[in-house]
Amino acid sequence: MDTKDACIVGWGHTPFGRREEDLEGLIGLAVTEAIESAGIEATQIDGIWLGHFNAGMVRDGFASSLALQVDDALRFTPATRCENACASGSAALHGARNAIRAGDAKVALVIGAEKMTALDTAGVTDALMQAGYAKEDDGQSFPMIFARFAESYFQRYGDHSTTLARIAAKNHRNALANPLAHLRKDLGEEFCNTVSEKNPMIAPPLRMSDCSLISDGAAALILVADDMAEEFDHAIGFRAAVQVNDYLPMSRRELLDFPGPAEAFRRAYAAAGVGVTDLSFAEVHDCFTIAELLSYEAMGLAPKGQGARAIEEGTVLKGGALPVNVSGGLKAKGHPVGATGVSMHVLAARQLAGQAGEMQLPGAELGCVFNMGGSGVANYVSILERVGGKA
Repeated sequence: MDTKDACIVGWGHTPFGRREEDLEGLIGLAVTEAIESAGIEATQIDGIWLGHFNAGMVRDGFASSLALQVDDALRFTPATRCENACASGSAALHGARNAIRAGDAKVALVIGAEKMTALDTAGVTDALMQAGYAKEDDGQSFPMIFARFAESYFQRYGDHSTTLARIAAKNHRNALANPLAHLRKDLGEEFCNTVSEKNPMIAPPLRMSDCSLISDGAAALILVADDMAEEFDHAIGFRAAVQVNDYLPMSRRELLDFPGPAEAFRRAYAAAGVGVTDLSFAEVHDCFTIAELLSYEAMGLAPKGQGARAIEEGTVLKGGALPVNVSGGLKAKGHPVGATGVSMHVLAARQLAGQAGEMQLPGAELGCVFNMGGSGVANYVSILERVGGKA
């Protein structure tokens, strides 16, 4: 099999939120929709890659073969679980793409899934702490870890609580157009910028409105070799797909440089032969609002310490030069950990195919996805474009 790359030709995505289905049920919904979307037969799938963090949130620690039960024709198909913290979904996508590029597969099924609400908030918090560095971070929740980013930023560049509130309000406003989002409610900047009973301080200076949601959900993609692209209604290709891993200990990194994400963006732009101003939109990993602010600077939208300009000047708004998180982002769409990376690619592909519904941006030609695992440790940047298809 001699192919240059893979392309996305089908997708599935459950609504995110508190779901009745278990992990197997969520996977089944997303996979069924993806196969139908691509218009393929299950017999054509050469391999399955599942992104799933888990860390004890469910007892399904060996989940790679759950997709086989969607269709008996999938029996005996190789299936692998991929884990890279909150970037587990992108890890699965890269595994599938690499198999196609190597000629080991022509058609691949990529799934991202997580069932989080089976535990209470304290249980989920404890599970997610396993994505930290135990020797330094033991006992620190991820809100505490990202509060360290925010504290450092505020100390160096001044109090940007209002900027974080604007980011949260933007993403909740965007989620109103996303029927798959967990929280479709316009909270408003004033609410997000005010500590209250409904918006308590979680880890100073981060308020509840600065934190992503605990959600259940799944998403799935069908990837095929690019020499098959014209057989499908839509084909979305990779101008670039980059993975960069940084040191796990935060003590070995300059936090405000966001070095892992910045390097991932730099390599992706170089591979794609583009710059930030060439992008039509971006879906970035706003696990906390400070992460989106730092992403503006890492991706080159603003110099260090001036990320606030991107939202103050309207650049990242839905009608701006580079809309960011028109889906609502992790902040409002939800963050079922293993599903997130796949979800981001599904929604980006739908934008490029002109199938984003109320979220659709006019003239979307080049989309960027940034998915991050841990505190800027596992970093994936994809730059996507439409490369063919019948429609």
